[in-house]
Amino acid sequence: MIKDAPNPPESLFTVRPNLGTETLLVNASQDLASITDIATHLAFEIDGAQCNVALDICRLLEGVQLLVEKALDETHPAA
Repeated sequence: MIKDAPNPPESLFTVRPNLGTETLLVNASQDLASITDIATHLAFEIDGAQCNVALDICRLLEGVQLLVEKALDETHPAA
């Protein structure tokens, strides 16, 4: 039998300290793009109301993607 850790972490995942804003935003943008691809693929594999929900998730993700890209542009403008 394995005993629980005496002080289990509060979260399974953490963000490394001292990462810059650009790195965080770029990674968030890439993750959002991946999730959008997964949701889009799913939307075309299902029908009816479930398809509509998947497409709605895609639209929400695209909106968040735009917000992240805008924040990235404002914090680290292209030269």
